[in-house]
Amino acid sequence: MSVTSASEAHTLSILVDNEPGVLARVIGLFSGRGYNIDSLTVSETEHEKHVSRITIVTRGTPMVIEQIKNQLDRLVPVHRVVDMTVTGPSIQRELAMVKVQGRGEERVEALRLADAFRARVIDASIESFVFEITGASDKIDQFVNLMLPLGLVEVSRTGVVAIGRGPEGM
Repeated sequence: MSVTSASEAHTLSILVDNEPGVLARVIGLFSGRGYNIDSLTVSETEHEKHVSRITIVTRGTPMVIEQIKNQLDRLVPVHRVVDMTVTGPSIQRELAMVKVQGRGEERVEALRLADAFRARVIDASIESFVFEITGASDKIDQFVNLMLPLGLVEVSRTGVVAIGRGPEGM
């Protein structure tokens, strides 16, 4: 009887040179090996040094995650790869804009739920709202699911960003 490790989500933070083609190379590593990406964010974080931070949420067994990290580490423009899931406490957040259409009771209920979730109204008309919500991905999922029966029209999400807790940097 063999024991197989379960697939689990991991958040990887990758510091890279901010130059053309780097993101394509990182993504190519995932697609070329059949690894899925649940969430992807990228932004320049150190303008003077031309360094960007790519945050990827992916799933795999511990062995697959280790393989992904090792392969990322070997890419030339990559400075550092950190698995935020295992390196210690980290903070992970996502931002979403959620458009809900409705009148009457649905409208009142949508506003009440938005208040409970600390979502802000960033646009409003007589027939719709656009809410802005930040938090953990599962909180956003829960908010979106509650908005479904109230007239959910559209959702736009940023993807996960993460940072380690404490005084040390990546």
